[in-house]
Amino acid sequence: MVKGNPPSEQAAPTSATPPPGGPAIVPAYDDLVPRWYPGWAREFAQQYFAGTTCVFILHGNVNDVVKQDDAAPGTYGSVPDFLATQLFGSWDIVLIHDLSYGLRMAAGTDREKLRKMFGPVSERIGEPKLWPKDPDAILALLDQLFQKNTLEDDPARRVNVAVLFDHAQFLMPTMELSQMAATLGTRLVRFLAWAQSPYIKRSNIAICMLCDRLSELNERLVGSPQVATIEVPMPDAAARKAFAAWYDGRDGHLGNLTDFSPEQLAELTSGLSLVSLERLLARAEKSGIKLDAGSLKVLKKGLIERQARGLVEFVEPPHTLDDFVGNDGVRQRLVDDAKLLAEGRLDATAMGYLICGPVGTGKTYLAECFAGSVGVPCVKLKNFRSKYVGETEGNLEQLLNVLRAMGPVVVVIDEADAALGNRESGGDSGTSGRVFSMIASQMGDTRYRGKLIWMLLTSRPDLLPIDLKRQGRAEVHLPLFNPRDDAEVRYMFKVMGRKNKAPVNPDLLPAGLADRGLSGADIESIVLIAKRGALIQNREEITADDLKKAIDEFVPSAQGLEKEKQELAAVLECTSMTFLPEDWRERLKKPDERARLQERVAKIKQLIED
Repeated sequence: MVKGNPPSEQAAPTSATPPPGGPAIVPAYDDLVPRWYPGWAREFAQQYFAGTTCVFILHGNVNDVVKQDDAAPGTYGSVPDFLATQLFGSWDIVLIHDLSYGLRMAAGTDREKLRKMFGPVSERIGEPKLWPKDPDAILALLDQLFQKNTLEDDPARRVNVAVLFDHAQFLMPTMELSQMAATLGTRLVRFLAWAQSPYIKRSNIAICMLCDRLSELNERLVGSPQVATIEVPMPDAAARKAFAAWYDGRDGHLGNLTDFSPEQLAELTSGLSLVSLERLLARAEKSGIKLDAGSLKVLKKGLIERQARGLVEFVEPPHTLDDFVGNDGVRQRLVDDAKLLAEGRLDATAMGYLICGPVGTGKTYLAECFAGSVGVPCVKLKNFRSKYVGETEGNLEQLLNVLRAMGPVVVVIDEADAALGNRESGGDSGTSGRVFSMIASQMGDTRYRGKLIWMLLTSRPDLLPIDLKRQGRAEVHLPLFNPRDDAEVRYMFKVMGRKNKAPVNPDLLPAGLADRGLSGADIESIVLIAKRGALIQNREEITADDLKKAIDEFVPSAQGLEKEKQELAAVLECTSMTFLPEDWRERLKKPDERARLQERVAKIKQLIED
């Protein structure tokens, strides 16, 4: 803190109503914290001055750069530098530790402050060149420093001490209690003892631990009520605008590096950290080629995928909802929602969609068509699970941080029943339960309505936990079925031909195809067989004979009971009668028909399992 006395000497905090979009600042302390500080730093100051804790965990975007002063255009540096020179800029002793460099004094580039710090540091724990390198010996040395400060009878001889632990997850990693050997157990107990000590809390001592993934830090430390956790968020549009203006205007002229104004660049780079934005601008600066719309799209995609550590894949489909064949009610719902999103009416859009139906009915294709129509980025989640303790949760935490910063974005999760887990641990030390909890919590956060649009795809919606399917999460359930009539089948042949660059004339198709029960995947396979036959005969055009031969040769998969169960499950999950084909709407008008369908699903399940 730039100004202020120890918590024990402060006035009692008063309550305050949190302002929109930011943490509450205790009015009695508001003048102690510069208003240009980022929100997380002001929250840190509030909690410290309240005197309830002395151990803080900063997590999230801690490896980014942050503005270091209030000057215009200002300077940028690391989060540890901001802590050392701003939050603790006037403190007597500021130390920083990581496993690579050990313990050292921290004052940024201020040599005068380092010189002044040398005396009180050396007096209490010896000269820095004599400090041990072993982390446990360093913790013991810091414990000695804290004890000397708390036991000092003369308040005038007490010093303000801040210790920063960078990359704290490597010092205090998450692991099973049974695996914590004496060394790691001792470290955990020491940190918890510092957090609980009333003497340390009264002695103007602050201990900060920095890690990008909170799940990688020991859960017993994170979960302690004596420890405060504060998230450093991804930069918002205002922060990106300020940084772009600073970087591009260092030579006194804006517009040398991009075709965009700082305001435009800030909007176009949603989801990027300032470090990633710097890479974009530095590339333009070094190459002498301005950043234009085309290069920005390609580079941003790569940078976001790197930020997400390769756990997301951008989807840029050439299809739109005009290419979707089948259920008109489903298509119209998505067309209307895409229009609302384009108009900025995020408050009227769905939190998420559950797209279900038998295998081969085009669930993934429908999601891609929606992504092609909606006009916002679309990503698919890759496998974020890992065999290592805590890494699965860390991967998911990283993913959610990036997605929140990107919004609005469509998030497609294929085979959702297998990917998202459930409340049951299933012998994996609780990982599945924690993953489920993180996903469910994010999906239900209404602050992100219209910003994070979830599309869960599954042929087994009955296996998906009801918590994810309720209203306020994946609230719109869209069932897909095989083509119902001859006209629909013929149109689907035409679309699949266009998709696979193999034009098909529907008039060349034989009659009675609707009776074969072909799925969209089946029709695509027939088109490809016909295309192959034409190419073998050195022809580009698909003839009627090619189509007839391909249809006669094709044998659909014989999973009758399984497919029937999947279709019944889709019908039972549907949230609107307008999404169902006419034959199913008429059938569901019969009394107790839904109960009979549920009984049939249970009977099929028993037959399959037996």
